[in-house]
Amino acid sequence: MLNISPNSVRDQFKDMDYSTLKRVEAKTSGKVLIKILIIGFFVQLVFLFIPWTQNIWSRGNVTALRPDQRPQTIHSIIAGRVEKWFVQEGDLVAKGDTILFISEVKDEYFDPNLLTRTQEQLKAKEMTVNSYMEKVKALDAQIDALVETSKLKFQQAENKVLQGKLKVQSDSIDYVAAELNFKIAEEQYLRMEKLYERGLKSLTDLENRRLTMQKSQADQIAAENKLLTSRNEVINAKVEMTSIQAQYKDAIAKAESEKYTALSNMYDSEAIVTKLQNQYMNYSIRTGLYYITAPQDGYITKAIQTGIGETMKEGEEIISIMPANYDLAVEMYVRPMDLPLVQKGQKVRIQFDGWPAIVFSGWPNTSFGTYGGKVFAIDNFISENGLFRILVTRDPDEEVWPSALRVGGGTINMLLLKDVPIWYEIWRQINGFPPDFYQIEAEPQREDK
Repeated sequence: MLNISPNSVRDQFKDMDYSTLKRVEAKTSGKVLIKILIIGFFVQLVFLFIPWTQNIWSRGNVTALRPDQRPQTIHSIIAGRVEKWFVQEGDLVAKGDTILFISEVKDEYFDPNLLTRTQEQLKAKEMTVNSYMEKVKALDAQIDALVETSKLKFQQAENKVLQGKLKVQSDSIDYVAAELNFKIAEEQYLRMEKLYERGLKSLTDLENRRLTMQKSQADQIAAENKLLTSRNEVINAKVEMTSIQAQYKDAIAKAESEKYTALSNMYDSEAIVTKLQNQYMNYSIRTGLYYITAPQDGYITKAIQTGIGETMKEGEEIISIMPANYDLAVEMYVRPMDLPLVQKGQKVRIQFDGWPAIVFSGWPNTSFGTYGGKVFAIDNFISENGLFRILVTRDPDEEVWPSALRVGGGTINMLLLKDVPIWYEIWRQINGFPPDFYQIEAEPQREDK
């Protein structure tokens, strides 16, 4: 009763006759409420000092640790036409197993005897190279013979010149003697003529002396003629020597020209041989590319090219394969503002999609259904989604990850940071401050003696 009316009815009945009014009038609920509030205040005060683990939440997915363990697609190196499939989706294949057989679609490779014909062309060109090589050897021998012959001929011509010089020397001596004889005969004739004029000598003696003088003159002329002939022979020998040099030089130059022509043709043939060898190897390797094989052990997941008779281009995807052996990891992304807080070896709690879990954000040790991990790698550049990628592997000190995990499954990741009181975390969240940065203590290393 509020008793706000001037007309009170308190005197008309007794309050104690009613149990409800009796309990209300006792007014003990206020004391209980005060006790509850006091106890709650102290509980909350104690709660504010309970440790809270700061963390960064991020979604991610299961992946493989190594790039060669992740799902991949098999491509066709050459263009072709699908002829026969040897596998189906879901099959387990070993490395080198045949997946698909394709046939040729380019007209320059249609010839079934392409390798044989190319090999025949290669042999023919190799024989051409050998022929040019033998021709070069023959020309080398011919050049050597010409050089030796020219040396001998030149020596012969030199000897002939020397002989001519000696003959000139001999004829010049004869000419000098004949000239001297003519002078003596001429002087004797003049003396004889004077004696004849004086009557001391007869006409017969004078005529004999004249005959002797004319004979000496004839011998002089013959000796001079012989000397000139010898000199002419020396000149002819020198001309012949020069002619021999020019002749053999011309022959040697011609042989060397033929040799270099043969060498040029041989080098051209060797270039063609190398080209044909390359072409033959390309054809041989291309023949082996008709069978598409598995690059590693794995499971066939999806056939991108289907049917028989379908054509494909070079480098086009054919089928996707998942490696059979792989090491699992978790791929998660964090904001750029949280990246400085992440370090290699940092603890991570992971919740896998499909595995029930009870998670307490600030008390990871009391959570159920989460698995431990460690930061393995941090990207040094930002991803296309504007976040930085972090690779997390299993923590060897924690529980083993489920064996039924598959690459591509989703995860919820909690990157564990510093332990702080709850009041500090509430104050940080209200003010919008980032989590505290801390360094992981390195394990002490033992010094080797």
